[in-house]
Amino acid sequence: MATHQSAFKRIRQAKKSTAKNRHYRSFLKTMTKKVLDTKNRNEAESVLKDATSLLDKMAQKSIIHRNKAANQKSRLAKHYNSLPAAA
Repeated sequence: MATHQSAFKRIRQAKKSTAKNRHYRSFLKTMTKKVLDTKNRNEAESVLKDATSLLDKMAQKSIIHRNKAANQKSRLAKHYNSLPAAA
């Protein structure tokens, strides 16, 4: 168990950052599912834009690795491009 004040502080900080990161990761999964569940381009366009923005922010804050963000954005864009254009 920690005995120094600095160790106790690090434990408190780790709890806070873990909770924040868990929230972001959960929100990212929700956004990804929203994009993948869309059936036409009009629906997917705004959701894709929000998801890509979120991925960039998470990579910038080092919540996820930048390569993972790039892979996920590519995957979502691939799905978007496969959707039929709405008439």
